[in-house]
Amino acid sequence: KIRGFRIEPGEIEACLMAHPQVRDAVVLATGEGSDKRLVAYVVADPDDALASTLRAQVAASLPEYMVPSAFVRLDAWPLTPNGKLDRRALPEPDADALAHQAYEAPQGELETTLAAIWAELLGVERVGRHDSFFALGGHSLLAVRLMNRVRMLGADVPLATLFATPTLAAFAAALEAHWQQGTDAQPEITPVPREGNLPLSFAQQRLWFLAQLDGVSESYHMPLALHVRGPLDRAAWQQALDALFARHEALRSTFVSVDGQPQVQLLPADRGVPLRWHNLRGVPDADAQLSRLSADEARAPLDLAQGPLIHACGIQLADDEHVVLLTQHHIVSDGWSIGVLMRELSALYAAGIGAQADPLPPLAIQYPDYAAWQRQWLTGERLQAQSDYWRATLADAPVLLALPTDRPRPAQQSFAGAQVPVQIDASTTQALKRLSAEHGTTLFMTVLAAWSAVLARLSDQCDVVIGTPSANRNHRQIEPLIGFFVNTLALRVDVSGEPDTAQLLARVRRTMLDAQAHQDLPFEQVVEIVQPPRRLNHTPLFQVMFAWQNNESGKWRLPGLTATPAELEYDVVKFDLELNLSEAGDEIIGSLAYATALFERSTIERHVGYLQTMLRAMVACPQQPVATLELLSPAERQLLLDTWNTTQRDYPSHLCIHQLFEAQVERTPEAPALVYEDQTFSYAELNAQANRLAHQLIEWGGKPETRVAICVERSQALVVGLLAVLKAGGAYVPLDPSYPSERLAHILTDAASAIVLADAAGRAALGDAALAECTVLDPTILPALPDTNPSVAALTARHLAYVIYTSGSTGTPKGVMVEHRGVANLALAQIACFGVQPASRILQFASFSFDASASETLMALGSGAALYLPPEAARQDRHALRDYLTSHAITHATLP
Repeated sequence: KIRGFRIEPGEIEACLMAHPQVRDAVVLATGEGSDKRLVAYVVADPDDALASTLRAQVAASLPEYMVPSAFVRLDAWPLTPNGKLDRRALPEPDADALAHQAYEAPQGELETTLAAIWAELLGVERVGRHDSFFALGGHSLLAVRLMNRVRMLGADVPLATLFATPTLAAFAAALEAHWQQGTDAQPEITPVPREGNLPLSFAQQRLWFLAQLDGVSESYHMPLALHVRGPLDRAAWQQALDALFARHEALRSTFVSVDGQPQVQLLPADRGVPLRWHNLRGVPDADAQLSRLSADEARAPLDLAQGPLIHACGIQLADDEHVVLLTQHHIVSDGWSIGVLMRELSALYAAGIGAQADPLPPLAIQYPDYAAWQRQWLTGERLQAQSDYWRATLADAPVLLALPTDRPRPAQQSFAGAQVPVQIDASTTQALKRLSAEHGTTLFMTVLAAWSAVLARLSDQCDVVIGTPSANRNHRQIEPLIGFFVNTLALRVDVSGEPDTAQLLARVRRTMLDAQAHQDLPFEQVVEIVQPPRRLNHTPLFQVMFAWQNNESGKWRLPGLTATPAELEYDVVKFDLELNLSEAGDEIIGSLAYATALFERSTIERHVGYLQTMLRAMVACPQQPVATLELLSPAERQLLLDTWNTTQRDYPSHLCIHQLFEAQVERTPEAPALVYEDQTFSYAELNAQANRLAHQLIEWGGKPETRVAICVERSQALVVGLLAVLKAGGAYVPLDPSYPSERLAHILTDAASAIVLADAAGRAALGDAALAECTVLDPTILPALPDTNPSVAALTARHLAYVIYTSGSTGTPKGVMVEHRGVANLALAQIACFGVQPASRILQFASFSFDASASETLMALGSGAALYLPPEAARQDRHALRDYLTSHAITHATLP
């Protein structure tokens, strides 16, 4: 096993042995840790081209990660004295043996043409025929640009072809095979007439529709801020903006409704870009004013029907220091367009200060031409195939990713947001690149797999849907255009079955490539096809977005000026979570934006930590199921398992609950214990009444764990009866006389209660038949017996205090037996937790057939507080209850 991959015995050897010169071969792993690599040793006749030909043959049959890094030719095997292969005597590969480092020039016209394209896109001097596109620095967006150029050669192959054949020679062979099949390439985009109204692209139509729902909103603004030092030529800057505006029809587009349908109308080319200037030189609070002006500029309304959908402003901070801001509406621009804008504005500004002519070549087509072409191209069988794919892929997808939130989800989605930084260190990034190369994935796919695993763990869902933007520039003619081309892909990642790293990466790779092959269908049409339940409080299909920022934005090149991006306070999020990452040098950096209506910053910081930990764990333990990889930091693990669970407290576990009451009687005999209607009973009075009834129960056979049913109306007699049963050593069985007689009769029989405490209402509820075999005592009539505390031998806290019955909503009611020590533990914990004091007033609200009544009662009588029994009217009407709480100054109430 090499770094998590199992190479089946004989696979590589079979490819090597197929070469007629190879008499024998073996493939070994050499090196330690992350430097481990595959080396092929072959016994063969001398041949200068042996390594390159063998590598080509192996690469044609096996994935890239299984192709040996080096091929070492031997005249004979080094053997041990026993005649076996002496592996330790095999020589280390030298520089000449490293086939992937040995340059071999492209062969034939196609390989030469492709090598030139690769060199241009990847920024390398030369490309060998065995070089891998991704090993040379390629990523998904560069792959899209490569495929656009391949289409110009007449080959419309899916992006998956490049991933399957990433080396130059293999990719060229795949194109040759494609041409032999005679598949047609995409048609060219041609200009359309400008008379009348123009159609929207599918993406624009989606955003226009959302704008009709939200009204004029800043949610889809794209603000850009630039800090400029040096003598800024304001006239040249205005001229550059106006030239850019005239050059790109997307920026001059407005969107009007004609008979209820949106249409594009173009503003005149000489309309220009609105540009305002502000002067903060010498202003005492310049920083605060800059922040306010920048925020106002980013949020200034952009009217889709009136336009223009781009505006600018400049803020002067000193003689040679400005902040310039540009704000575009997303319906006319996207992330790729920002790079176009930066390059062209730089060139136009340079021409302006030098009084030169427009340096930019004319555009062959404009955005409206693309919109018309798209609507014509995406029809018929092509439209049906894409629709069928998304319908099948997202069928029965989860409606909501149930992440635990810090606050309840509001009824309508809020776009207020904030963000926390994300940084993946250089060593982890390098390890992730190696992992990606082994598994044939891009860095984005690998991080997506890790993020999916984290979200699955947090939500306890193995079916995770994550959105990702796709540049959707699948035609070279549209690469130089500013416009809204980006589409959104809903990636459904299957994390079920406890996959290891290799298996999860394979699933994500397949999901991503399939989605990109069907990315032409606009997201809103996907939503309409899938028809998920629409909710105002969350986005459809997915609520988490993951964007990999690899657009080639380039740099500002303004002559005589130093221009750097400026921080801009514009925290708008369209989803619950938005992960934005990119490569920066040797690291991965970015941010995790979040909806502040749902999450606290500390929660999101933990989520970032989980992602970082998952990435490191997938590299370190690739064979371990990702669902079992450790995510918690040592500090959080200690907090969850130790700190928050350090709840053990000393309490009188040997005492019964009535003994806690009796101890309180000794401390505060005259304090009010029970308030019912206009009567108040002190602790001493309540204790005396309960004692007299307890002695009577003992005379009638009451002893430890004798189950005594209590069916009494809410009154002081109910509390007296409850205490009396406990004092006699019995376990009370509460029966609410308002409950159905059938239920009461069943409980009485099931609990085998030979003694029943019942008043007139209780007798009527139970009926004579149910009481025929029972001894019935009326707790409202107290016997003339001693009022001292009875002594019951052998009664302990391990004996039953009461038997409470379940609702029976799913079957027959079941009796639950509760011991004294458990009730005492709960009551004392609640007294401490809720700050119950002798002056407290506790509402007894729950039915005595509901177990909450036990904690209510003992929370009061075990602390010296007063227990208040409200009348039935107050339990049934919210206004009456409010008045009762207010008039009696209730301090504690437990309410459903």
